[in-house]
Amino acid sequence: MSILKLSPSQTLRNMARSNSFYPLTSILQFILDTIALSLTAMAVSYGRFVYQGHYDPLKATKESISWVLLIVFLVQAVVGYIVGIYRRKWRYGSFDEVAGLIVTTTLSIVILLFVRIFDRSTEPYPRSVIVLGSLAGLFLMAANRYLWRLIRQQLRRPNESTAAKILVYGAGEGGIQIVNTLLRNPSSLYLPVGFIDDNPETHRLSISGVPVIGGRASLEEAKNKTRASVLLIAIPSADSTLINDISKRAQSLGMDVKIVPPVQNLFERPLDPSDIRDLTDEDLLGRRKIHTDLQQISDYLVNRRVLVTGAGGSIGSELCRQLVRFNPAELIMLDRDESALHEVQLSIHGRALLDTPQTVLADLRDAATINEIFKTRQPEVVFHAAALKHLPLLERYPSEAYQTNVLGTATLLQAAQTNGVKVFVNISTDKAANPISILGYSKRIAERITASFGATATTGKYISVRFGNVLGSRGSVLMSFRDQIEKGGPVTVTHKGVTRYFMTISEAVQLVIQAGAIGSSGEVLVLDMGNPVSIYDVATQLVSNSRKTVAIEIVGLRAGEKVHEELFGDGEIDTRPHHPLISHVKVVPISNDILVPNPNDARETMLKIFNS
Repeated sequence: MSILKLSPSQTLRNMARSNSFYPLTSILQFILDTIALSLTAMAVSYGRFVYQGHYDPLKATKESISWVLLIVFLVQAVVGYIVGIYRRKWRYGSFDEVAGLIVTTTLSIVILLFVRIFDRSTEPYPRSVIVLGSLAGLFLMAANRYLWRLIRQQLRRPNESTAAKILVYGAGEGGIQIVNTLLRNPSSLYLPVGFIDDNPETHRLSISGVPVIGGRASLEEAKNKTRASVLLIAIPSADSTLINDISKRAQSLGMDVKIVPPVQNLFERPLDPSDIRDLTDEDLLGRRKIHTDLQQISDYLVNRRVLVTGAGGSIGSELCRQLVRFNPAELIMLDRDESALHEVQLSIHGRALLDTPQTVLADLRDAATINEIFKTRQPEVVFHAAALKHLPLLERYPSEAYQTNVLGTATLLQAAQTNGVKVFVNISTDKAANPISILGYSKRIAERITASFGATATTGKYISVRFGNVLGSRGSVLMSFRDQIEKGGPVTVTHKGVTRYFMTISEAVQLVIQAGAIGSSGEVLVLDMGNPVSIYDVATQLVSNSRKTVAIEIVGLRAGEKVHEELFGDGEIDTRPHHPLISHVKVVPISNDILVPNPNDARETMLKIFNS
């Protein structure tokens, strides 16, 4: 589009944002600076002659300064170029540019004073005028730059008639970053009009022209004062407790609530307007800042051949996405579900032809195939995430739990030991702590078999990682509730007092990977899940967030289901020697020699093995 076809305001906006505008502004700025110095020099000179009672101060000023102005022009051009204020691209009105102006002015004063000493033609021009005129000129030069900065800011501000006014909770680095970005984006959907921050030291500050109005207790006052319709939670490290409190306050005032990603999702990149999104259930239930030792993790993953079983599942797929960032020599993704393999490969690479050795279609129950895969691919690190996990189904089909969760794990462990795997991580569940269900028994036995391999291993280490429910996993209570709400209900809760531990998939996987670095062979590492959450309260909150009228129905506990889950079994002591969110416990090992290949009664067999 030609500039001639644009409106004057559009043309100014485009020129202000264009790099091609830089040479023009530099030339214009030099001209304005020269005019400023000339005007101030003449004004100071005129004032000096008036003060001295000169008969014709205007004529004297013209006579004394005519030759000097040419010198000022040349000195300003040369010194300004050397210092860089006319050949660099500065942020207008910035401290860096003002510092450049001060250096330029100081050098110019020194040079002009030397010229005044050695050039007799400049004698009528007083030395005091050189100093005072230059300092006054410095003020004008800084002023015009600041004015231009304000003009540019106004040109770049979001359109107040179309952009939603937002209050930003958090006047820290994240909040300031997102506000500055929004204020420089004319097409932004949001216009920041105020900060909310609980730190009293920030109150009554103005950041980038946006005032800090008060803490969360002042939210209603801030809304009424600014007429904001949206609250943006701009603290990437905010936990679920904080998010719940702030969002409830905002929603009670009729405000929409937006949020920026958790800090672990940013990976040191700056916040961007595209990061602003709606609040999710995961934000409200399980969001924490996880600290991981990247050096420890890199030591056992970089340039290693890594195998993930159950790679297409919720945990397995997130493991694959996070592991690929550590540049393994090879990432081998194994699953018996071809569609799931397609999805995880697509999520990692943006394409999924399933035509590379990266994806392996196999079943843990097929010992011959598993052994051949380990023999040919020689994995060095194994994350075992494949399992059957739906409690009610496994109560009906205990043989399936035994064949997959027990014998399948034993097959993997044997193959790993035979082929010299360096690190084996078995993914377990809180159902394994004091189990009462088939799922719990099968996973507890898998922990004990893993511990047995860990106790007898001469090379490599074998550990299990135990944690509770992950938000967003397939078949999780959260997904079930969402589906029920979408269909109009009722939302079914087994027991009004039932509680469960929750953690986001990303959080769980980060800690699993860290556990692989710090665990000792034979240990079970238990992830800190935070405080247990009332399932009834979760259902109530989801219904409330949906703004639908949906009934909640209590249906009773299912077979093998506890009212309150446990993370630690009887006699297990919570010790955390290496990481504040990872506990190290011991379980009694059992040899896989005790396992029965094809039992007539899988339930009785597992109970017998468990009690051995």
